[in-house]
Amino acid sequence: MMGEDARLRAVVTLAQAMAAAHTPRESWRAAALGARDALGGSFAAVSVWERELGRLRVLVNAGELAEGEEDFPEEETYPVHQFPEIAEFLHEQWAGGGEPNAWVETAAGPAGDDADSAGYCHQRVAALRRRGRGSCVVAPIVLRGRAWGELYVARPTGAPVFGRSDADFATVLASVAAAGIAQTERLEEVRRLAYTDPLTGLANRRAVDMGLDAAVERHRTLGTVVSLVVCDLNGLKRVNDTHGHAVGDRLLERFGSVLSLCGAMLPGALAARLGGDEFCLLAVGPSADEVVRVAEELCVRAGEMELGEGVACGVASTGDPIGEMHSARRLFRLADAAQYRAKAARAAKPVVAGRDGAVVRLADTPPPAPHDRRRFRGRT
Repeated sequence: MMGEDARLRAVVTLAQAMAAAHTPRESWRAAALGARDALGGSFAAVSVWERELGRLRVLVNAGELAEGEEDFPEEETYPVHQFPEIAEFLHEQWAGGGEPNAWVETAAGPAGDDADSAGYCHQRVAALRRRGRGSCVVAPIVLRGRAWGELYVARPTGAPVFGRSDADFATVLASVAAAGIAQTERLEEVRRLAYTDPLTGLANRRAVDMGLDAAVERHRTLGTVVSLVVCDLNGLKRVNDTHGHAVGDRLLERFGSVLSLCGAMLPGALAARLGGDEFCLLAVGPSADEVVRVAEELCVRAGEMELGEGVACGVASTGDPIGEMHSARRLFRLADAAQYRAKAARAAKPVVAGRDGAVVRLADTPPPAPHDRRRFRGRT
C-alpha cells in the first residue's frame, strides 16, 4: 500500500497537472492519468452524468485500453439505469448527511455481507470481466454540490485488488479533480465570452483581429487567399426608433443567423459581429470569386428579411488585384472602403475592392480631416 508521504505527493502532482490544463480535454486527461498513477492502476476514465439524457458519457480513457476503447470516445455512453448508484445511491448518501464516498468493485463480484449492499455492481462486474480487469474503484466527482460524473480507475486481472483505503484515497483524488475541472470550465467560459458577441452568438471583433492577423501571415508565407466581407446592416436605427430596441435586437440576431448560414458555404469561414450594425466574414482558402458569390447571396437574403432595409456589403480579397498585403489592417481598410462605397451608392450587390477602381484609392489615401465623418477601421 502506498505510504502517506507518497499519497500526499500524488495529490500534489494531480493538483499541479489539473492547474496546468488549458482546455476541458486536457483537464479530463490530467484527472484520469493522475488518478491512475496515484492509485497504481493500469486504466482510468472520467465520465459525466448527462441528466437530461439519462446517461453516463465517457469523456476520456487513459492507460491500457481494451478492445473498442478510445482515448476520447465520441459515443461511449451508458444508460444511468444500468449504473443507478450515480443517481440513487449517492443521493441517499447525501440525504442522510453522509459523503459521496468511492467504492470498489471486483471481477469476482460481491460476496458475504457485501452481496446485499452492492446491488448495483453487476454491470461493472461484467465490464471488468469482459475487459480483462480484476478490480476497479469508482469515485463520484461533485461540482457545485451535485454529482457531475465519476472517476474510474482499474487494475488488471492478477494485480492486487483495491481495498477500502484505496477507495478513501480515490475520494480525495476525485475532489482534487473536481476543483480542477471546475476551474477549467470557468476559464473556458471566460474565453468563450471574450471572443463571442453575446447578442448574436457570433465571433466578436477581438476574434476577428486575431484570426485576420494569422490569416494574413499565412498569405504572406504560403500565398493562401484571404478574403474579408464587411457588412453594414441598413435600417437598424429606423427599426429601433419605430419599434423599439428589443425589435432591433431581433433584427441583429436574425441577420446574424443569415450571416452564419452564408458563411457555412465557405469552409472554415469566421462569421462575426464587429459591433453595432457592423458584421463581417473572414474566409481563408476559398477563391475571391467564391467569396464574392457568397457575398451576393448574403445581400439577397438580407434584402428578403422582414425587418431592415438590406445590407451594404464590401469585399476585399488577396485573390484580387489590390496590391501588396503588408498588414491585416490594410485588408480591413479595403473591405471597409468597399462597404462605404456600397452604402453610399445604395448598392444591392457587394462592392469588391480591386474590381471597383475607386476602392483601393479610397482605402490608401491619407486619413481624412478631423471634421470628415468618414472613418475606416484600423486607421489612426
